[in-house]
Amino acid sequence: MISFSCLDLTVIVVFFVVLLAIGFFANTKNGNDSSEYLLSGRKMGLLLFIFTNVSTWYGGILGIGEFTYRYGILSWVTQGLPYYFFAVIFAFLLAKKVRASSLYTIPDKLEQTYGKEVGVISSVLVFILVSPAPYLLMVGNLISLMFNIHLFYGLLIGLALSGLYLFRGGYKSDVYADVFQFFVMFAGFIVAVVVSVNNYGGMEFLKKELPATHLQFTGNVSILYLIVWFLIALWTFADPGFHQRCYAAKNGNVAKWGIIISVLLWALFDFLTTTTGLFARAVHPNLENPLLSFPIFAESTFSSGIKGLFYAAMFATILSTLNSFLFLSATTFGRDFVFKLSKNPDETKITLYTRIGLVVSSALAVAMSLYVQSVVTIWYLIGSICIPPIIFLIFGSYYEKLKISKTIALYEMIVSVFASLTWYFTKDLFKVNWFADIEPMIVGIAAAGIIHLYGIKKAAKAAAL
Repeated sequence: MISFSCLDLTVIVVFFVVLLAIGFFANTKNGNDSSEYLLSGRKMGLLLFIFTNVSTWYGGILGIGEFTYRYGILSWVTQGLPYYFFAVIFAFLLAKKVRASSLYTIPDKLEQTYGKEVGVISSVLVFILVSPAPYLLMVGNLISLMFNIHLFYGLLIGLALSGLYLFRGGYKSDVYADVFQFFVMFAGFIVAVVVSVNNYGGMEFLKKELPATHLQFTGNVSILYLIVWFLIALWTFADPGFHQRCYAAKNGNVAKWGIIISVLLWALFDFLTTTTGLFARAVHPNLENPLLSFPIFAESTFSSGIKGLFYAAMFATILSTLNSFLFLSATTFGRDFVFKLSKNPDETKITLYTRIGLVVSSALAVAMSLYVQSVVTIWYLIGSICIPPIIFLIFGSYYEKLKISKTIALYEMIVSVFASLTWYFTKDLFKVNWFADIEPMIVGIAAAGIIHLYGIKKAAKAAAL
């Protein structure tokens, strides 16, 4: 049973009030200018880029707690290290090119390179990919747990805390809210680690109380398992949030170095969250639901006030991603669907379309959260289906030697989606155990990669003639 003192509730309520105040205060100068509303006028400096880039990367904080509880520092090896690696590659190979394109979304670039059909299909995929449902579900569950209310009302409160100010301030409100949440995230987990060490001890305590595999980098899992997680981290290249922030950066150098510096701060935050997760496992070794390891650990370990700060940090971690994904989803709806598919496109109405998109995306997120009620299931499905069809096409759209024809690009998208879905529904039918360990996303990436290589080879032959 989770209980809160008046001081805890005061800390959490103050966090919510300050968050809303910042979100509403950060108003755009011209609410009808699509560049201003969608990308804050493309004037984002280095510090703002770093703060928002770091804070929006960690929406699944309860999932991190669960993974660490179950597998120890393998959580960092699979959920942190691969993403640092690919983020640095993104910074050097794509960041400046994305900024130089001066577009708005990934579908913009794919349509520009491969035609309208690919652009429309990629819009659907990106809209699904940036669904805020997983993060809304986590916020709704936390609020429901705290105040003992029905999940539906928790979801509505979560939407109010993350989405209302976006109607008025657009991307600028998103960014400034993320900056505030960046500091709350780090403050909460730094205090959590310090208090945990003071209460229980350091490495000697963890070595004594944890299974030996929890402190091993490989966690006693197979190399294939680690390779699969590294391949899943290819998600980084197709992350619409990365592209959005590069489009909004003041220049290419801000985008490039903003990502590289973000990696260092991600490593620090991963250290804090993983350490907290290890203490949670050591103190409560027999939890029935490891997803709640952080809240239960906070209940038994933190004093009044500190527990409130820790909850504020968890909320900040999730809400910073929720508001960003909600706005990305609305942008995709407003610009890539309504604007591009309308008979008489009017750029002055993109802001209006995006605000309508906020309503549509919010309604869909609530419906999905109530229907699925599993963060892991939502992530699994979304990533498996939506990443493989666009990842190689993104590189081809920025590097001429990797570009393929419009027709083959269309086939690549359709076949990779079909391959992922087919494997998802049939992999458990195979009697060979290691077959079932291959993720649908990997099958989709393999299918897309084969077709893309064929397209590159065919394009090279055509150029040689």
